[in-house]
Amino acid sequence: MKPLPLQIDAKRFWQFFKFCFVGGSGVIVDMAVLHVLSHPKWMGWNVSLAKVCAAEIAMLNNFAWNELWTFRQKQETRTWRVVLKRLLTFNLICGIGILWAVLLLNLFYRVAGWNLYLSNLLAIVIVTLWNFWLNARFNWKVIANGKEKQKQGDSLVIEPNRPARIR
Repeated sequence: MKPLPLQIDAKRFWQFFKFCFVGGSGVIVDMAVLHVLSHPKWMGWNVSLAKVCAAEIAMLNNFAWNELWTFRQKQETRTWRVVLKRLLTFNLICGIGILWAVLLLNLFYRVAGWNLYLSNLLAIVIVTLWNFWLNARFNWKVIANGKEKQKQGDSLVIEPNRPARIR
């Protein structure tokens, strides 16, 4: 039996790569802000409060880079109201993603008894897919004929025993 070809939207694949890169910058921002806010030699805040602030600042960093680079839109789709709506939607999606990550981490680590770091890594991978899919689907769209419509890029087609091609 012949295996089915795998078809990947090349534009979405590149956006996912950039989304992950931006997420990596968010980790650095989160860690730096958490350090400054919670370390006794700096501000000495409560760790939980410092973490909430660090996560929000990292989300704002990620939103800005995703808005300007990952899902770059034409200028006419970036009015302040549209950007504010996207920011609130991004915060909602990623905020739910954080709750998912905590739930999954506890499920894998406490219930399944897996290694803490493996559990965290798996939770991050799952939540990254969640965040990307929902943000690509609901947050960064192209407006066409008065209707919101996802802009499709070229597809990367991968078939067994044949070179990959863009369609």
